[in-house]
Amino acid sequence: MRKSDKQFRSSFDNAFNSGFDGHMSDAAQIPMQFVGPMRVSGGLIEGEIDVPLATYETPLWPSVNRGARVSMHTEKGISITLVDDRMTRSILLEAPDAGEAVRVLQQIEADDTGLKEATASTGRFVQLIELHSQIAGNLLFLRLAFKTGDAAGHNMCTQAAEAVMNHLLERFPSLSYESISGNVCSDKKATAVNGILGRGKYVVAELTVSEKLCRRFLKTSPERLVQLNVRKNLIGTLLAGGIRSANAHVANMLLGFYLATGQDAANIVEGSQAITFAEVREGALYFSVTLPNLIMGTVGNGKGLPFVQENLKRMGLTGEEKPGLNAQKLAGQCAAAVLCGELSLLAAQTNPGELMQAHRRIERGA
Repeated sequence: MRKSDKQFRSSFDNAFNSGFDGHMSDAAQIPMQFVGPMRVSGGLIEGEIDVPLATYETPLWPSVNRGARVSMHTEKGISITLVDDRMTRSILLEAPDAGEAVRVLQQIEADDTGLKEATASTGRFVQLIELHSQIAGNLLFLRLAFKTGDAAGHNMCTQAAEAVMNHLLERFPSLSYESISGNVCSDKKATAVNGILGRGKYVVAELTVSEKLCRRFLKTSPERLVQLNVRKNLIGTLLAGGIRSANAHVANMLLGFYLATGQDAANIVEGSQAITFAEVREGALYFSVTLPNLIMGTVGNGKGLPFVQENLKRMGLTGEEKPGLNAQKLAGQCAAAVLCGELSLLAAQTNPGELMQAHRRIERGA
């Protein structure tokens, strides 16, 4: 075993063995590279950035790099806009009947002070900001939305939701516990509710590319790329039955980014429900990716591993900031990488044979 492998194994064991009852035989090692630089703007992050991607699909690195190179030749680069930031957990309670469920819900909506106090009692960085409800038969589903600072918020939300449930069960004796998670969250599942009500960081990345740059770096025209986006990402996804999703391969960049920065990789299920949009504006290509469900953080489980800390430090995300800002910047950098990958792959697919040729050359050396 190499020295680096021993160091990684030791750090992995130290980070996770406390409280872990099983036996950890080894740690998975995935190839990783930083890609960039890419130019970004928009207030959340400004300047030139490099982002890490861990993947076995090695053509992903040069593909994202091509998009990054395009951004470096534009005036403003990739504009990043944070639309919203929240994390959710839906609790499930049982009432004797639908009428009682409605009565209870009306009282909760009339006075949610107790819910907010219960939430605040679980930690200084968690805050209840919104509540949505669904009633099915005698079942009461409450979807709780929280601010969770720089954490992705899975455990923070569950702990707060548990406190809220205990408060409600004490306040309303007619209710009984059914589950801490009622699936309306909706965690690690492709659903419509996350895009509509929000779950995670909601980020939009935009880039305008001149026709000259399109032809020089992407080997295509704005018109051809826009046409393919409509026919492939919009119509093709519609025919496939996609749920609030219209993109080429957002999951590829998300998985690479999540693994390299210590995120819960299963959250790419809802994270990849993204919309890639393109149109021609005065001869130039306007290209955007909308990511409503980026669930990630810079603190919490997985972030204590040395390689994750090293990556976050290189990305400028380990310093003292207003609570939540580092995690939002992380999501902004992720969105920039996603846009670069989407732009590059769509451009490649406008040209017959280019995609497979690239894979053969990079993966097989052919």
